[in-house]
Amino acid sequence: MSGPQETAVYTHGHHESVLRSHTWRTAANSAAYLLGSLRPGMRILDIGCGPGTITADLAELVPDGHVTGVDRAPGVLEQARATAEARGLANVDFAVADVHALDFPDGAFHVVHAHQVLQHVGDPVRALREMRRVTGPGGLVAVRDADYAAMTWYPASPGMDEWLDLYRRVARANGGEPDAGRRLKSWALRAGFADVTATSSTWTFSAPDERAWWSGLWADRTVASDYARLAVEGGHATEETLRAVAAAWREWGGREDGWFGVLHGEILCRVGA
Repeated sequence: MSGPQETAVYTHGHHESVLRSHTWRTAANSAAYLLGSLRPGMRILDIGCGPGTITADLAELVPDGHVTGVDRAPGVLEQARATAEARGLANVDFAVADVHALDFPDGAFHVVHAHQVLQHVGDPVRALREMRRVTGPGGLVAVRDADYAAMTWYPASPGMDEWLDLYRRVARANGGEPDAGRRLKSWALRAGFADVTATSSTWTFSAPDERAWWSGLWADRTVASDYARLAVEGGHATEETLRAVAAAWREWGGREDGWFGVLHGEILCRVGA
């Protein structure tokens, strides 16, 4: 029988349109709930680090510590290493890893961080248990995930309604949970954490450049990424449907009154002695 690490497929893949989004992410816009807890000498594990922009920010915030970024995709780690090298960071390294079975000893880190990861894994509770295992007593497990069903926009668009329904169906068919944000606290409690602080925060896209960027990357992702391939191969959509959805995204992006909100759930889990 396949293990949990084999039961989910990363829905987005690493197409340029996906990395366009990932490289925009910073510690400030994606991990603000964690930053007040960081100290200069901490050892941090950044799970699902992708191209490494958040990882590099975390490394700058713990100059006397060390950050290890891990991802299941070896190719994207080359970009992460280049990001760290370009910023002159000597306290960061990268490795291939699976969150369900981390190759680190018990209590190796002060902080274990994962951004937009648990929505894509086969067993988020097992993943959280593994994150807790490699966190030392008194340390923190910090997780942030979007909640697709809570995403909202204006003006109304039947094509974007179709996008949201389609994305959630494809993600679930791949073994993930696209509405992860609302479930993080529940998963953490099931994983055995007793001290869990749950918060939320948003991304908002409304200014002309924000609308153009957000709509453009989703329009491209809808027709050209692994998500597009999985949608068609899984029988969830035709290529014609995907083109219509992409056109709806571009139409929304061109609206002067366009507004899009992304809700995220966040948890800070303190590891007991």
